[in-house]
Amino acid sequence: MRESTTDHPFRAELAATLRLAGPLALANMLQMAVFAIDVIFVARLGQEALAASSLAVAIVAVVMMGLNGVTGSVAPLIAAEIGRKRNSVREVRRSVRMALWLALGLGLVAVAICFFGEGIMLLTGQNRHVSAISGHFIRVISLALVPMAIANVLRTFVSALGRPVFATVITALSILVNALGNYALVFGNLGMPALGLTGSAVASTLTACTTVVAYVIAIRSNRNLRRYHVFGRFWRPEWQRLQQMLRLGLPISATLIAEGGLFSGAAFLMGRVGETELAAHTVALQIAAFAFQVPFGIGQAATIRVGYHFGAGDRDAIGRAGWAAIGIGMAFVGLSALAMLVIPRTIISAYVDVAAPANAAMVVLAVQYLFVAAIFQLTDGLQAIAAGVLRGVQDTRIPAVIAIVGYWLAGFATSVALGLFTPLRGVGVWIGLAVGLTVAAILLLARWHWRGRFGLVPERGAPISAPAPALS
Repeated sequence: MRESTTDHPFRAELAATLRLAGPLALANMLQMAVFAIDVIFVARLGQEALAASSLAVAIVAVVMMGLNGVTGSVAPLIAAEIGRKRNSVREVRRSVRMALWLALGLGLVAVAICFFGEGIMLLTGQNRHVSAISGHFIRVISLALVPMAIANVLRTFVSALGRPVFATVITALSILVNALGNYALVFGNLGMPALGLTGSAVASTLTACTTVVAYVIAIRSNRNLRRYHVFGRFWRPEWQRLQQMLRLGLPISATLIAEGGLFSGAAFLMGRVGETELAAHTVALQIAAFAFQVPFGIGQAATIRVGYHFGAGDRDAIGRAGWAAIGIGMAFVGLSALAMLVIPRTIISAYVDVAAPANAAMVVLAVQYLFVAAIFQLTDGLQAIAAGVLRGVQDTRIPAVIAIVGYWLAGFATSVALGLFTPLRGVGVWIGLAVGLTVAAILLLARWHWRGRFGLVPERGAPISAPAPALS
């Protein structure tokens, strides 16, 4: 997995990061396309349905981020194990097994939380009728949480083992499944009943289950992946590994929940500002989130690349891997920001009919929100990649504190102040998002820059110690 040193080690690291980040970023963008299909179909049911689904997804997204944070801790563990010893079959298998345990157990807890979704919406002051519609939707779509968490573990496994293209192909398959499911179940095509908004939730659940099946088939079909036997002796516990995963994963979960909660909280603020503002926010956020998937994928690749070198105890390579990822990410976000500034209506037209008189007010607001999104593209990408490289050196606790301070004390507080108590309204909410992301980016980058001073990297040539051996 680790490339040998060359005459141009930084150039080699750039190439290795791109090879890993490219398929991961594409898979992330395709995953957003899966979500976009839901928005496209639901938007044709009317603004009320779109607003209801937006509130539901706001809750589900935060819960899912929490699940992905804990189960995603398997990425730096696998990478470090491979970095320490190329043939770490047993150690990798233990990590994946315990991650699957967490996906199943915590996933069921997440489903139970979502069943209280309607009450959560009412507590935040949302419209009672919209909350009732949204509450039913969230109860159905929550059934997708467990298979989505399992798929996240399997995706991390195949990516860390050098097969990120599997994630790309499987996610592309899920687009087709979700589109077919929405087409059949939302409007009653192909002989299926017209379930409306509920049909979109059912389609999402079926898509998540299909994704898990696809990963299982891919792993069992590939000789390199099959030899890890990650589904073997699934009942055998590895308590030390589980505790290690929770120590790393809970702070990651807190970080992702803090960030996801910032955007979900913004959706609830928009619900108080107005239904049209909420619909515009949903569309604009889909676009911003789609662009974010590239730096997010680069951050995922950085966790693995930095983790390889962290396991090998190579301080210089750790630095190269981190700065290579940051450089690649900054180059992309400049392009995405430019597109949002120059052709916002063209981008919005992919989601709604910008020429329809009924959408005129929503489109005007969405263009304004995209202007702010273009401004914070740089810091949004930077904070995602900086968090990724820090996870590679298994530094998760302080970044979680930084996330809470940046996203909530700075970001959400600004959104509330400007969105609810000034004439800026929706634009003020988005300015708050920009403030939170910028504060987090500055603090995370500073921690990475002074990683040696904070004792985050091992001494040169001294690999980190492996967990105590246990039976597999």
